[in-house]
Amino acid sequence: MNKIILLIHCKDQSNIIATITNFIANNEGNIVYIDQHVDREQNIFFMRLECEFKSDLFSIKNFKDLFKRTLAVSFQLKWKMYMANIKPKMALFVSKYDHCLYDILGRYNSDELFLEIPFILSNHLDLKHIADSFKIPFFHVPITKNTKQEAEQKQLELLESHNINFIVLARYMQIVSSTLIDKYQNKIINIHHSFLPAFVGAKPYHSAYKRGVKIIGATSHYITEALDAGPIIEQGIAHVSHSYSINDLITKGRDLEKIVLSTAIKLHTGRKVMTYNNKTIVFF
Repeated sequence: MNKIILLIHCKDQSNIIATITNFIANNEGNIVYIDQHVDREQNIFFMRLECEFKSDLFSIKNFKDLFKRTLAVSFQLKWKMYMANIKPKMALFVSKYDHCLYDILGRYNSDELFLEIPFILSNHLDLKHIADSFKIPFFHVPITKNTKQEAEQKQLELLESHNINFIVLARYMQIVSSTLIDKYQNKIINIHHSFLPAFVGAKPYHSAYKRGVKIIGATSHYITEALDAGPIIEQGIAHVSHSYSINDLITKGRDLEKIVLSTAIKLHTGRKVMTYNNKTIVFF
């Protein structure tokens, strides 16, 4: 059984859905999921579709070529097509915080995440023992002002040699270079607390505690060159009260970070996220 996931967007126009579904049916495909959205302000049509092909003679290459020559041209589609049974390869970038790393690896070990993790990369050695315990290769690439360009080149070599499809910054405390962002556009996922921009700096929970905040949260997004301003994939919040200590806030915040990041990873690997003009369309 060959299962395909198709993501498209284009200018909204009549007869798109009917034409695409008929095209799939005429090529002996069976649609098992379809969802769409129209952005009325920008007049853009978005669609996510899953279909299956039972024939042993099915060729994804031939199907893509035919789709490109016909529908993609006539509707001027921006589109991506994926084989649903192929696991994407994810690189994990970490620093010293371990909560997101443990959570991801635990879910990975229990087959909750549909992906492969060829390696973990860090600018510190603090979390190497975790990678070793999960039997995942660990690469230490330290970064200083003088070695930043050299470190970036080493990162790129590792990513390319392992055929990495996307990167997750599991509390990686370094600014990612524009070279990496350009090569993996909308394929680098970050996680941070949702106090930004009100409480910036190294100790946001301490600042929030002093202000008596009542809600804390976490945000996962694709990174762009504008720091923490990329398209948002997933967010989570929790209510807190005056009875919470700073440690309580930090613990609750880290719990949210783990849940929000793992959800974002699942949405990305499930090909359920589309980006357009720094905004996401997420199909659940």
